[in-house]
Amino acid sequence: MSSPTQPQHTPKAVSAPGKVLLAGGYLVLDRAYSGLVFGLDARIHVAIEPIRTKSGVSLSEIIVRSPQFLDAIWEYGYRLTEGGGGIVVYGLRASHDSKQSKNPFIETALTYALTYISSLLPNTPIAPSSISILADESYYSNPGTPLSPTSPFKSYPLPLTSAHKTGLGSSAALVTSFTAALLSYYLPPSLFTLSSPESQRILHNLAQAAHCAAQGKVGSGFDIASAVYGSCLYRRFSPAILEHLPAPGAEGFAARLSDVVQGEWDVSVGKEVVRMPEGLRLVMCDVDCGSQTPGMVRKVLAWREGDRGEADRVWAGLQRANEGFAEELGRLAEGKGERGYERLSEVIGEVRALVREMGDKSGVPIEPPQQTKLLDACAEVKGVVGGVVPGAGGYDAVVLLLEDRDEVVADLKKVLDGWKGDDAGGEGVKIGKVGILGVRQDMVGVRSEDLTLYKGWVDL
Repeated sequence: MSSPTQPQHTPKAVSAPGKVLLAGGYLVLDRAYSGLVFGLDARIHVAIEPIRTKSGVSLSEIIVRSPQFLDAIWEYGYRLTEGGGGIVVYGLRASHDSKQSKNPFIETALTYALTYISSLLPNTPIAPSSISILADESYYSNPGTPLSPTSPFKSYPLPLTSAHKTGLGSSAALVTSFTAALLSYYLPPSLFTLSSPESQRILHNLAQAAHCAAQGKVGSGFDIASAVYGSCLYRRFSPAILEHLPAPGAEGFAARLSDVVQGEWDVSVGKEVVRMPEGLRLVMCDVDCGSQTPGMVRKVLAWREGDRGEADRVWAGLQRANEGFAEELGRLAEGKGERGYERLSEVIGEVRALVREMGDKSGVPIEPPQQTKLLDACAEVKGVVGGVVPGAGGYDAVVLLLEDRDEVVADLKKVLDGWKGDDAGGEGVKIGKVGILGVRQDMVGVRSEDLTLYKGWVDL
């Protein structure tokens, strides 16, 4: 039973989707351009419940667990600072043998969310809670074991730091679902409810602020936007919105964070303009290789600064092609597909050609020759409309649009199973095994979940 001085709280559960930037890599860094983002049905789930204490015992502790992995537990204390510095969070060690490692995304999201909550409820103590994080299996390429044939989650016999991620945007989905769970749990419905557009706006702004702080830089934010809103045409916010936010604990942090979160951002999230036509689906293929995205981004932006006229021509062409991509998907979704998927295939080809030109001129392998060969081979499969190397490009993955029929997926799998990569690009990189990830598009963003989904994982 909770201390009588603290309010009662009802257990809550929230999930947020992963993402794929189908078109608009590099462009989303500039507010003059947009990116076409699809949410994925691979979700990060967060369940939160009270910590039960004996009558009269008061705790200031939040325990966070990732029960799918070994030793994945973080224990935090928290306190209100002077000078309007907000809530500071600090790690607690249960024993000298504790193997707890720092998790900046959890710690920062917790700090930002508790500070915002305390600014709305200044005279209400923050009760202790227990938080569990669960991820759908598509986030990891490691083999795992389900608790039961019907469980959507797997157990992995390794620490979280040893898990191999598949690049679906786990940090953004984590920060979004984690923040949403805290707001849903600690704030009354009059101040926050996930079904409210105003609450979604607050969640977006707070999650963006926390995610940027955890990354140590102000990113484009498309991954947080898709985690909150689902699939969308995204145009970034001005970095200046977050540039002068003090550090947690610094004088005035709480008031400044509240102003930023509740303020009007110049972000554009066009949810209604992005649709997936009935009969089509998105497929992601994991490539056993990898890219160094930050280095690629620096080189592309350096080329753009040094050859502005040529870069602006490519950027403008890509913007038109990306908008055409979204428009054609919308046209098909409205049933205006008299020519089938011919135009959609053409638009995908236009996007790819311009991406290759950007890569050639900047010296960055955005669509490397190995990926070109792979995409071209996939496009030859009957029912595959086309595909791209998503996001910043490189060797991480490819994404395909195809007719949503079992035989198309089966034929595609045959091509991928027999795929033999080479290092034709000259970078000494060889594509290894290529496999289909078990994900498809998800138009829905963050949402509340039924607690029964976590049976066996969470003691609710």
